[in-house]
Amino acid sequence: MANTYTQIHIPLVFAVQNHQRLIAPVQREELNKYITGIVRNQRHKLLAINCMPDHAHALIGLRPDTALSDLMRDMKACSSAFVNEKKWLGGRFCWQEGFGAFSYALSDIERVVRYILQQEEHHRTKTFREEYLEVLQEFQVVYDGRYLFDWADSTYAGA
Repeated sequence: MANTYTQIHIPLVFAVQNHQRLIAPVQREELNKYITGIVRNQRHKLLAINCMPDHAHALIGLRPDTALSDLMRDMKACSSAFVNEKKWLGGRFCWQEGFGAFSYALSDIERVVRYILQQEEHHRTKTFREEYLEVLQEFQVVYDGRYLFDWADSTYAGA
């Protein structure tokens, strides 16, 4: 698109199906790299990614010619297929339906990158659920609790 100039940085958060802790620490880096490849292959910019055992955070620079929901569909479908092809689990892996996406000012990007990369430290004091609900409140997102992520109380399947 000629004469189109944008700066669209979007932090994303998405959860493992039923919020199960299925992403093992030894697999995390490989999954991070795979999702990075998905984003870059679609010519978007990935600024940060961090897959936790039960959810993932990513900060992307979104191209204006792509719907965010299309990118998320591809990220989740392709990375689920990748995990299943690797046979990292005894069963089938998939991401939960839906995602969170919130916009920040350019001046906040460095802080958001640090936040994403320091998820392990952050979750020592706050659960993903607490974190997600705080973000929804911070951005004044009106939501129906029936349609938030499914919250299964489970432990990492490999533990």
